[in-house]
Amino acid sequence: MPRDTRHGQEIFWQEIGAGPRPALAIHCTLGASQIWTPVLEPLTELTTLAFDQPGHGQSAPWEAEGAAPGAFQQLVTQIAASFITRPVDLIGHSFGASVALRIAVAAPEAVRSLTLIEPVLFAAAEGTEEWAEMRPHQAHFEAEIAAGHLEAAARGFMGAWGAGVPWEALPEHQRARFCQQMPMVGNISAANFSDPGQIVRAGGIEAIDAPVMIIRGDASPPIVARVCEALAARCQDVGTAVIPGGGHMLPVTHARQVRELIAMNLERA
Repeated sequence: MPRDTRHGQEIFWQEIGAGPRPALAIHCTLGASQIWTPVLEPLTELTTLAFDQPGHGQSAPWEAEGAAPGAFQQLVTQIAASFITRPVDLIGHSFGASVALRIAVAAPEAVRSLTLIEPVLFAAAEGTEEWAEMRPHQAHFEAEIAAGHLEAAARGFMGAWGAGVPWEALPEHQRARFCQQMPMVGNISAANFSDPGQIVRAGGIEAIDAPVMIIRGDASPPIVARVCEALAARCQDVGTAVIPGGGHMLPVTHARQVRELIAMNLERA
């Protein structure tokens, strides 16, 4: 599998499928490129490039200490954009959806279609009741990391945003890795509120002229529904879908339904 240095980071990536349409898939926080294989491999019209973000999967670690707020989002956006050489079908999950949206706002001409799965760009829902309820949880999460209570932070994060597996049921090595990654997750999650890339700036989302599909699960944290509604209201050409019984990790738990919705968006483009 290929790897090289991009924007100062050693990055691993893989290609899924061998179709004529180029696609780029961006995974969630604490995920890896491999989650896309069951979702995208059956879409024979695509050749999808999926990369492991720094500090994830088989890519090299990323040092969060001393990094500016939102630095990780900017870095992953730059890495993702470096793989785009012609208009692509752009697919993102969770934090990966924020990155995909940041690319689409900055360079709408680079996007043939845009699929956002469980986007966590909380800044889009600022002012809602759900945003107000979420903000103290984020402050507590950041305080836990700052105090070095990494297991408590990881336990809470996975409880809210994981695939529903109890913390105690996770393998010990996986729990240890999640704890070690919490400072990085803190940098990522802060950007969901502060929007350092100004993704939600006036006129930005409105300038995307590619078909957009926004997907969420009906069992996800309530803030996700508000984010999806806020984004959909600003898109020119948008479809929305809610997967019954789905939580935040839809590409893992509901791969078939996600694939079918991506295919619908491909047809629109």
